[in-house]
Amino acid sequence: MKTGRPATPITLSEPERAELLRRVAKRKGPADSRIRAEIILGCAQGESGTAIARRLGIGVHTVSRWRLRFARLGLAGLNDEPRSGRPRSISDEQVQEVIDQVTQTKPDDASHWSSRSMSQAVGISPASVQRIWRAFGLKPHLERTFKLSTDPAFVDKVQDIVGLYLYPPDKALVLCVDEKSQIQALNRTQLSLPLAPGHPATRTHDYQRHGTTSLFAALDVATGAVIGRLKRRHRSTEFLAFLKDVDASVPSDREVHLIMDNYATHKTDKVRGWLAAHPRYQVHFTPTSASWLNLVER
Repeated sequence: MKTGRPATPITLSEPERAELLRRVAKRKGPADSRIRAEIILGCAQGESGTAIARRLGIGVHTVSRWRLRFARLGLAGLNDEPRSGRPRSISDEQVQEVIDQVTQTKPDDASHWSSRSMSQAVGISPASVQRIWRAFGLKPHLERTFKLSTDPAFVDKVQDIVGLYLYPPDKALVLCVDEKSQIQALNRTQLSLPLAPGHPATRTHDYQRHGTTSLFAALDVATGAVIGRLKRRHRSTEFLAFLKDVDASVPSDREVHLIMDNYATHKTDKVRGWLAAHPRYQVHFTPTSASWLNLVER
């Protein structure tokens, strides 16, 4: 009768037995983890490798492998070993070169680096360049604009205007005033067709020009209501006429706070004279290069 090597005996401590039983009972856990736990529990109960393999539908060599792993390493032996994988083909120096090139230089014949041009400059594949850029959050094709205000009274003006937004005075209106000039007055060459079931609304691709117009608007911060007027031109005369329209549209017994930018038409002698003759109006100028502070712009 041929006999093989005797099986390695398995003895479990109480914590090990509890952990293995937990893995077996875990319904949503990985199937491999559950099978390995059942193998070790069967070995600890004296069940033969052949019987365990038949019961679990696996090979005898699989039972033997996990029995030996557990005997040598304990519960840690039931985890998968790390796989070696292919060694790195790109060095840390090449990664640093890609980062330095894209952040500190520009190509001679383009406005920004592309993955192909960077690949040629550094000597790695375009896909590798893209992976490095993605890993470090680099997007050389994107550009954002900014402008820092150099107004010496920037902080005071911001506190003044934001204070009006957050805590407006009682029985007062806060109006954000601005103009949008050079709006093209366009008209389509043919009548548009309305929306219908199965068909989107349509309009012709071409249009007729009818000059330009300027929009004057005052936004009531509290209600969101807008007082708007279209004017042919964009001068102090039109702005003063708009202020008169605003004066006729708001209650006469309310104090009015106007938030405006530093455009020249807001500071002419005629406008100053009208404001002086209407003391219920108080003007708050935004800092220079800070039009984002005016809510009607936003």
